[in-house]
Amino acid sequence: MSTTTPRPLFVARPQTLGEEIANAISHGIGFLLAVASLPILAVVSVQHGGAADVVGASVFAATMIVLYLVSALYHAVPRGAAKRWLARIDHAAIFVFIAGSYTPFVLGVLRGGWGWSLFGVVWALAALGVAAKLLNRLRHPLASTALYVAMGWVAMIAVVPLVQRLPAAGLAWLVGGGLAYTAGAVVFLFDNRVRYAHLAWHLLVMAGSGCHFFAVLGYAR
Repeated sequence: MSTTTPRPLFVARPQTLGEEIANAISHGIGFLLAVASLPILAVVSVQHGGAADVVGASVFAATMIVLYLVSALYHAVPRGAAKRWLARIDHAAIFVFIAGSYTPFVLGVLRGGWGWSLFGVVWALAALGVAAKLLNRLRHPLASTALYVAMGWVAMIAVVPLVQRLPAAGLAWLVGGGLAYTAGAVVFLFDNRVRYAHLAWHLLVMAGSGCHFFAVLGYAR
């Protein structure tokens, strides 16, 4: 009988110094781009949309700023108590950003019953995710990642009205962002055994948020 202990599916691997520098720089750049996106989206929404469009675009940009700022700080600080707390906040911010990414589309495109129903669902899920992360009740990386992906694709319940109301180009940017995030989640599965897989995940997250920036900029109204 073999006494070899099966290797767990996923065990978090401490990042090397080089990896953490790359991780911090990548999302530091993401933070600067997110800051730049806020006035652009706000101005375009004011010029071409209504109050709901301005609010939706601003929430999207603000939650993106928080996501990239917290992530950059988390990867920049050395190991210790501060890093452990920033890890919780970093993971909680992902839930907030997912809900923030929905907001321009539920307020500016779907509106009405569909819009407000989906708005309530995604922000309720975000609140639960934030609480679970901050209280350290959701510890396993795979479980967290699965919830991020599932929350991101909840939009499929409103796929028919979205297709009816969103131009093809806007839909392409929206779906492209979702696919980039999903690809990032797959790459994250290799984070415990492949160096710089975490950086690749970061870059795919940036690609996803970039796609959604263009979707919000041109079509979320």
